Amino acid sequence: MEYQEAANLILQAKNMYALTGAGISTESGIPDFRSDTGYYKEFDGATALSRDVLLGDPDRFYHEGFVMLKDLFAKKPNAGHKALKKLEDLGYLKGVITQNIDNLHTLAGSKKVFEVHGHTRTVHCMSCHKTYPFQDYVDLVTVEEEIPPRCPACQGVLRPDVVMFGDMMPQDFQDAYEAMETCDLLLVAGSSLVVAPVSYLPGMAKKLIIINKEATPYDYKADVVIHEGIGQALTKILSLVEEGASR
Repeated sequence: MEYQEAANLILQAKNMYALTGAGISTESGIPDFRSDTGYYKEFDGATALSRDVLLGDPDRFYHEGFVMLKDLFAKKPNAGHKALKKLEDLGYLKGVITQNIDNLHTLAGSKKVFEVHGHTRTVHCMSCHKTYPFQDYVDLVTVEEEIPPRCPACQGVLRPDVVMFGDMMPQDFQDAYEAMETCDLLLVAGSSLVVAPVSYLPGMAKKLIIINKEATPYDYKADVVIHEGIGQALTKILSLVEEGASR
């Protein structure tokens, strides 16, 4: 019943966006950040991935935060990412707002992706701002054992292009906020909706679908709530959308 209701909302929407969190990527082998089996069980992500630790305690950053970032590399998109890409191809989804830094929406082929917490494709020099591939950065740390890794051009400190605790939000967040001003349906997939300021975005949508294994603070106001695996749920909804569009 909930799947058909979700498909009907998608078929009727004019400006639908998706908001994704760590839950969509667990099926790609990436542990989430907040469950008992997530990264926060091993590290305190609020400090391990903070600007203060990156700059003030690089040894800790490269033994904790860096490990979390490096583990995202070489993962593959799953059925959830592919279903959202297909919804975009069909013209129903205008874009994906993601809290994830794992690049999986881009790898799946989604064209309009707002990476509101950054990504792990590149790093940049904090002095000269030159950009390098993330793999070059990994090699400096793991092969050259350079902590902190330095810019080959000017010897400034390199840092990942991810939004850390203590950083300003990037332009992608402002762009996502502006997109939400015209959003008539937001499909939330795999987000706990507790991390600000992204957690404010669902309140801007006229209608709301939430797919998440655990309850969220927005369940009470959502039009449809599905507590199930993201890949399975999105695949079912996509099938019903395609069936409805063919009638």
